[in-house]
Amino acid sequence: MEIDEKKFDTSMSSVLGRLDEILSCVKTRNILNGERLFDNQDLCLMLKLSKRSLQRYRSIGALKYIQVGQKTLYYESDVKEFVKEHLTKDTTGRDDFMG
Repeated sequence: MEIDEKKFDTSMSSVLGRLDEILSCVKTRNILNGERLFDNQDLCLMLKLSKRSLQRYRSIGALKYIQVGQKTLYYESDVKEFVKEHLTKDTTGRDDFMG
């Protein structure tokens, strides 16, 4: 089966355009007021913490968060502040989660 080169180029341009639209939606999906947002799963993976630990940090006021419907979200700046204040050093002086 042969495909006309012009039709192929047109089809590929259409597909690539659609992919660009999807990519821009994904990139902006978790941004509010110009700042990136993380959900519980993001933080659990990044900080190597359980969901229960995140809940505990929220409960004691150590980790700021916002609720959007049933979803708990965290501003990137709040996460950075939390990491700086609470997770940078463990009792041995090593980095706790950084590596």
